[in-house]
Amino acid sequence: MKNNLKQILLILTACFTLLSCDNDFLNTDPLGEISQAAVWTDPALADAFVTGIYQGLGNGGFDEQMLASLTDEAIFTHPGRGITTITEARTNSADDGWVNNTIFWANMYSYIRRANIAIENLSEPQFPNTNGVVDRLMGEAKFMRAYYYHQLARYYGGVPLVDRPYGLGEETYETPRNTWEETINFILADLDDAATLLAGKNMASGRASELASLALKSRVTLYAASDLHDGPTASAKSSLLASYPNLDLVAYPSGNRVERWQKAQAAAKAVLDKGIGNLYGLSEPVPHAEGIQNYINNSLSRNGGEKELILGRYFINLKQENGGRQGLFNGPNGYNNWAGNSPVQLLVDDYEMMDGSKFDWSNPEHAAAPYENRDARFYASILYDGAQWKPRSSANQPRDPLGQIQTGTYEVSTAGGGKETHFGLDTRNSPIEDWNGSYTGYYTRKFVDPDPAIVDQNTWQEVPWPVLRYTEAVLNYVEASLELGQEDEAKAWLNQIRFRVGQPAITSTGDQLVDDYRNERRIEMAYEEQRYHDVRRWMIPAETIGRKANIINIIGTLKPGATVSVYRYDPTVYNYDYEVQLIDPGKENRTWLDKIYFTPILRDELNRNTLLVQNPGYD
Repeated sequence: MKNNLKQILLILTACFTLLSCDNDFLNTDPLGEISQAAVWTDPALADAFVTGIYQGLGNGGFDEQMLASLTDEAIFTHPGRGITTITEARTNSADDGWVNNTIFWANMYSYIRRANIAIENLSEPQFPNTNGVVDRLMGEAKFMRAYYYHQLARYYGGVPLVDRPYGLGEETYETPRNTWEETINFILADLDDAATLLAGKNMASGRASELASLALKSRVTLYAASDLHDGPTASAKSSLLASYPNLDLVAYPSGNRVERWQKAQAAAKAVLDKGIGNLYGLSEPVPHAEGIQNYINNSLSRNGGEKELILGRYFINLKQENGGRQGLFNGPNGYNNWAGNSPVQLLVDDYEMMDGSKFDWSNPEHAAAPYENRDARFYASILYDGAQWKPRSSANQPRDPLGQIQTGTYEVSTAGGGKETHFGLDTRNSPIEDWNGSYTGYYTRKFVDPDPAIVDQNTWQEVPWPVLRYTEAVLNYVEASLELGQEDEAKAWLNQIRFRVGQPAITSTGDQLVDDYRNERRIEMAYEEQRYHDVRRWMIPAETIGRKANIINIIGTLKPGATVSVYRYDPTVYNYDYEVQLIDPGKENRTWLDKIYFTPILRDELNRNTLLVQNPGYD
């Protein structure tokens, strides 16, 4: 025992001697980590740090719950996700409902901090600007900071502008909200710097570029010029905003709106001049079938459609991120998918006829065959009853050998010569995952890879999310031109969008032209996180997203003498009856209150920063 104790004491004495003689022992860097100081001495490490700032993009808009379900585009099928908290206007400072991480206050500021760290260290670089690497990284960091601030601004209004990384021991970490004007100016300054720094740089896919900086500037200036952010206009249209004592936090209290629209037009034109888009410059509509394929290509960013993308969030099968599961999240339950963000009838009805006329249920021809002769984008975006889709799984092909969408109830013949009801395989009465059936009678096709091998939750897809695309800038240019009274210029560009999908030219003028433009934007940009913001900034939510969601009920009855043992869509055999109904208010009861123009700042944030002022309509 004594010998053991002696050995232990000798070992301890040796350890203390080593520690006292070599102070560097305590300062050894962890072998599995890199110090922040080292990052900014090595261009490769600095590049990796800046790459990490992009993580705030998340899955883009490709999460299971999509922003579309907070609008008159879709309804979310599954309960308990916070969607109805917003659509029923029940948001408050303790519960803001479903908020994606790509817009969540705390998450955005965490990535703004990362951008600030990069900007601070790159301002006095410790490695040479070989091949413009410092300029490129600084440009990317400034773009991403602008992007995250723009996300905060379009949901919350003016926000605290933090332009440096806070450290330990600060006198205070509280800071007030900046005004709307200050916030917009800050974002635009970053984007101007980013565009200059990134000019001429050959950027990899999925990274900021000069064109991306110009495109985001186009979006930000368009929002800034819109009704919601013009104090006098907003006050005239909303008593809540008129009574808000801090209106400058969410709008310009005064100023020249014409100049704002001119800036928006110029910003959009800069994108048009530098980008190319896909299939612009047509002088007449393409054939209808070609128009369908063109829109599919644009949505999937393939076969020329990749030219539409200015900035995309890309996905690869090897990584298996949720952004590659849109087919699973939104596809039909009869294909073992989840039907998440199902289109509502309000959206379906806004797709024009092939000849450019409006669809109308009071028109007997339209009502008898509502899915015939519609805008090509309808067929490329919506899965409807009778639509030809993929082969079903081997277990379910005997029930549907043709691979057609079934969202109704239909008569089929029995062996004894009678009739019985066949519930569509893609309904909530289906024998296949009925709990995942659509409530609306529709499913989303847009952004879903049509490859027959990509059918259900066992497969993934590689379709990028369009963070920014060329056609958005074209539509921004059209809107600004209309606001400035330049109708011919607006129509010239608007019709180029329509021609590539086979729709005829718009010839209307005045208020009707504005309505036609807004519908065109709705259809062209469906499911791209545009509608949520558009109806707010136009200040038309009560007559759009405030409407009750509606659905289609379809019944197919066999024609006299017809017999069918396995159901198939066939108007020569069946009479189809289509009835539009409001969705059960127990499922969702949409309501609009003006407080929903902006997202509430959560109570936790208000408690952390007592200088914050809450948005209008919230306690």
